[in-house]
This record gives sequence, C-alpha cells and structure tokens, in this order.
Amino acid sequence: MAGESCGAQRHLVDPPDRRPWADLPDRYPSYQTCHRRFQQWVRAGVLRGVLEVLAQALHDEGYLDLQETFIDGSFAPAKQGGAGVGKTKRGKGSKIMAIADRRGLPVAVHFESATPHEVTLVHATLAQRFVKAFPVRLIGDNAYESDRLDADLARRGVELIAPHRRTRTSRTQDGRPLRRYRRRWKIERLFAWFQNFRRLVVRYERYAENFLAMLHLACCLILLRGL
Repeated sequence: MAGESCGAQRHLVDPPDRRPWADLPDRYPSYQTCHRRFQQWVRAGVLRGVLEVLAQALHDEGYLDLQETFIDGSFAPAKQGGAGVGKTKRGKGSKIMAIADRRGLPVAVHFESATPHEVTLVHATLAQRFVKAFPVRLIGDNAYESDRLDADLARRGVELIAPHRRTRTSRTQDGRPLRRYRRRWKIERLFAWFQNFRRLVVRYERYAENFLAMLHLACCLILLRGL
C-alpha cells in the first residue's frame, strides 16, 4: 500500500481530532489516553491481527462463504492530505476497495490513492484478504472487465464474473455466470455499513496506517454483528 512504513512513523502520530475522540463514552479514559493506545495498537498491528483471527475462525465454522464474492471500490475525501491521497474529479481523497462474501460480510479491504482505476487494484485487494483461501468466484461491475485480469485470476483458481462493456465486440461471457451479478447489491450494502462509521465517511487521519486501522476495526464490528 502507498505510504511510509509504520516503523518510519513511530515518532509521527496523527493529533487526535478532539470532537470525535471526545465523544467516547464516559466509562473510557480520557480521549488523549485512548488515542495514544490506538496509536500503539496501530504500530503493533493489533487490529489487523484480531481481524485475521476472527475472520479465519468464522470461515472455518462456515459463516464466511467464498463460493461467491463481490468486489467494488468507494471514494473517501481526505481532509488532512497525506500518503495514499490522490486527485479526482470529486476532489482529493482515497479509494477504499473491499471484497464481500456471499452474505455481504467483509473478507478483504484495501485502500489506495483515489487516482488509480479499480481494475488495477484487484490483486492488491486480494492480497489483503483476512482468510487464507482465495474466493472461488469474484463478481464485479464492468469496470473489472479485463481479459488479462481474467487470465491472471484463473491461474489462481478464481473465476472473474463481470459484464462486458458496451463497446466490446468479442463476447466471452455468457448469461449463466452473469446471473450471479444480480446479487452484487451485497457489496453495495457492505459499503453502506461502512458509511455508518463516521471515521470512514471522511478520512481525517493524515497517516495511512491510522486510516487502515479504522477500516480494520469497522470490519471486526461488522463481522461480529453478522453472527
């Protein structure tokens, strides 16, 4: 992922945005203490580790179904700038990539600058999955229609299902696999769940590691709620 390593940022931390951090319930310590502990967890990879253990356990118990998965991206405006921020017609921001399982639960998240096209981020998103197994089928909109990507994923045992663009002349996708495309609303629902977390609607964190940790925390909560 774009951005400097956590080790290089040990002495550089995001100053806490007082209003959201101060909204913590009274049973928690001061917001400065909570923010400091969050930074320690980010550097140690605690949230990512918890997410991987939780997701793998759910997959082993049959709660996560990789027979049919869905991929898409979403734009998050960045107010503080920093690593992983790029320019688009909608302004400066980052792109959140996610893969949802058959039930719409998160199995992979990744974020990058908002500038690259989503089709170029598929491999990086798959590499950030929380479970060991690859999806059996990966379903996306026509932004992911690519013969090269199709071939690359097939070598890993992943079937890419995406409708052809209108300008395509040689058709390789028949109607039977595309029936699964009708359930693509599940990835849209996952992004709607992400939008319930204020810290993901707008990227306030200047450092990429902090924003990614917030994304991992949101995935943990969504997986626990889906039980």
